[in-house]
Amino acid sequence: MLTRNQALRFAALPLRNLASEYPNHLAHLLNGPDDLASPRALHPIFYGSYDWHSAVHGWWLLARCLRRFPDLDIAAQAEALFDSHFTPEAGRIEASYFLAPGRAGYERPYGWGWLLALAAELRQWQHPRAALWGAALAPLESWLAKAFPAYLQKLGYPIRVGTHYNTAFGLLLALYHAEVMQDVAAKDWIAQAARRCFLKDRDYPAHYEPNGDDFLSGGLVEALLMARVLPAEEFAGWFAAFLPDAAVYRPAMVQDRADAKGVHLDGLNLSRAWCLRGISAILPAHSAKLLALAEAHSAASLPFLESGHYGGEHWLASFAALASEGL
Repeated sequence: MLTRNQALRFAALPLRNLASEYPNHLAHLLNGPDDLASPRALHPIFYGSYDWHSAVHGWWLLARCLRRFPDLDIAAQAEALFDSHFTPEAGRIEASYFLAPGRAGYERPYGWGWLLALAAELRQWQHPRAALWGAALAPLESWLAKAFPAYLQKLGYPIRVGTHYNTAFGLLLALYHAEVMQDVAAKDWIAQAARRCFLKDRDYPAHYEPNGDDFLSGGLVEALLMARVLPAEEFAGWFAAFLPDAAVYRPAMVQDRADAKGVHLDGLNLSRAWCLRGISAILPAHSAKLLALAEAHSAASLPFLESGHYGGEHWLASFAALASEGL
């Protein structure tokens, strides 16, 4: 579980970055000269932390830490930041971005999932203004809640890469939103999509992991998703056929934390720790081994969140929170 000291440590990073417009990796489709604009003009809520999706999950992390520990020393500063960003007009602009020609697939599915997770976090937060902040997101939240199942219906093949396009990771984030919202229909389409995409998978080649810029394990995020949507007995049988020896996983070694792609491997270690802990809860017979692996992965990267390099510091703390307590 997330501790007070961890919450203070983790929250400090997004608090430093969420109002920092530059440097900015702007992925922006121009439909004409009038679309030329600054990151803040295009995304008045999510312009900080280098890119849109990192801003989204940075806000998720800030909300999670303060929801868990409302009296953190940084609470007043964080609340002022929420007040200044999560306004009705800013939320309208964020939602309208997705409605422009050619932008319906923007940040799909990684950013989509994180936006839904953020909306779910705000929904649970007992802060007196959290409902107002959540209302600013409501137009985009509503659009994504409809767009996500439509996207999955036309996805002929799941995407198993260890980066942003991973299908299972996006579904896990969407499932968190569905559970918080008590949306039975959403939980049903997510379970159906997971079964259609992954139920027949066998003999996952875990020895091919990791690729050099992975921050997700294609095998473990898929397994965690199936652990969440299958009955325990059915999952145990599926897992035995899919990944019979999880001990093949060893923490990845980061060669250069100044390299923005190479530092992805710290995220891989942390997200693997999250997955291993989640799977262990469903497989008690393997729990000790899986938890030991999770601890080894956390220990390999958790000390290096504050590396002094923006390539890692703008996003890794969110994955540290996943490693600590999951969604």
